[in-house]
Amino acid sequence: MRMAAKCPLLIIINGLRVKESPMLSQPFKLRKVFLLHVNSPADDPSSVGIYFFRIAISLDEMGARIWIFSVVVAVFLSLSGFSSAQDLQIVNAERRIDVSSHIVKAFLTLKVENIGKSPVAEMLLAFPPTQIKNLAMVQALAITGKKKKKTYLPLDVKPTELSGPPNDAGHFSISFASPLGPGETVTLEVLYILTHSLEPFPMEIAQSESQLVYYRDSAVILSPYHIKQQTTFFKTPSTRVESFTSVEPANRAGKEIKYGPYEDRAPYSYTPVIVHFENNSPFAVVEELVREIEISHWGSLQITENYKLTHGGARHKGVFSRVDYQSKRSISGASSFIGLLAVLPPRVNSVYYRDEIGNISTSHLRTGFRKSELEFEPRYPLFGGWRATFIIGYRVPLEDYLFEASDGRRYLNFTFGCPLVETVVNKLTVKVVLPEGSKDPSAVLPFTVNQDLQVKYSYLDIVGRTVVVLQKDNVVPTHNVPFQVYYTFKPIYMLAEPFMLVSAFFFVFVASLAYVHIDLNIAKK
Repeated sequence: MRMAAKCPLLIIINGLRVKESPMLSQPFKLRKVFLLHVNSPADDPSSVGIYFFRIAISLDEMGARIWIFSVVVAVFLSLSGFSSAQDLQIVNAERRIDVSSHIVKAFLTLKVENIGKSPVAEMLLAFPPTQIKNLAMVQALAITGKKKKKTYLPLDVKPTELSGPPNDAGHFSISFASPLGPGETVTLEVLYILTHSLEPFPMEIAQSESQLVYYRDSAVILSPYHIKQQTTFFKTPSTRVESFTSVEPANRAGKEIKYGPYEDRAPYSYTPVIVHFENNSPFAVVEELVREIEISHWGSLQITENYKLTHGGARHKGVFSRVDYQSKRSISGASSFIGLLAVLPPRVNSVYYRDEIGNISTSHLRTGFRKSELEFEPRYPLFGGWRATFIIGYRVPLEDYLFEASDGRRYLNFTFGCPLVETVVNKLTVKVVLPEGSKDPSAVLPFTVNQDLQVKYSYLDIVGRTVVVLQKDNVVPTHNVPFQVYYTFKPIYMLAEPFMLVSAFFFVFVASLAYVHIDLNIAKK
């Protein structure tokens, strides 16, 4: 019997869909139906599960055998990924979540043990879907030694995808410095940062009211591994805590809420909790920041920063009273902010701060050998939902940031991120304007960004200047790290603009000389 059909092959592991075969669309003759029974490596159905497949043969016997072999290989590759999760367990876990500002910082200390029979090269971190979309950064360190002899080794962390994870959890993989052998343990410290995770409640407040926010998380750590013992701490900015979910054992002392210790929690355990507390810290959010770094081989870097700033907290309702704000600022307008601090490079000069109206004089600059600090105020205080746009510009000496590599290329070494302290940037664009004639530009950063090339025309340009555009969303202060832009440049191009100026003056001089000496009269004198 010949029939035309599409027969998908679905692989199920622990009730989760992990792989789907290509569709068979050609007419086939149904000859045999095979049933494969594959046990886990430990032959324990409860640890990984039993896997059944029904394979419809669509080709001849030889083609069917090849196809079955490829499917079995794919199955065992899938099993190997899941078996590694069964080889590890977390002996002890401590999580400290700092919600004292609008940038949530979580510190994890994990003691990981290999209980399997083979070395393991990496482990997984799991995050609920509500946190994945607000996750700004994940860092991991391996700790060796004890007390004063401790050393910290940075580890590679990268996002990874698992097919059909429980509760749509997102995952990151941490690569160990060396594979963790059977029976060995390693202590890790993990830092992850969340933005836009504090929900104002109530969502609108008057000028004289304090700001209350919700923070949602889990009393236990979401993890793909069995955790023998764990504790979670929440640090609030003040002692005013309206309420928090009680999951015994749980207690509160001052600014700290403690959940745990909890013992023997299964993989992917999740116990939701809500903390409702007062948070009047400045919710400074830069909706968009464009930083332009223009390189001039004649001696300086010109940096121009265009800000679109907003207050990301509870929206302001009612009228604004300047008198109450000036006389009782600690009470009237406690959730607002007026002063901002920008950390600039050392040896800055020609600093200016202005907006669309003009120059703003409410600023103060302190310069130093390691850094410069610019304290400034917008034209008006910012309450929830209010916005302000302004520009900060400055120059720095070229020799401090432009160097020559061993291969002859030149490279710029500057700081990525936003100079404003404790600020979230929803969209950051860094434009590095190279001198005219630069070729083969490339950027090196410690994290992933979107890169593009543009062309900008300025005074006396002929072919235009190459612009390296770096764009990243959800930027936090920990992204303020050095980055490099490499390019090739021939010194002869530095003479292009002076030659054009000299040529222009020479042409004007010759034209003036000719005009003076040429007789334009019709009749002879």
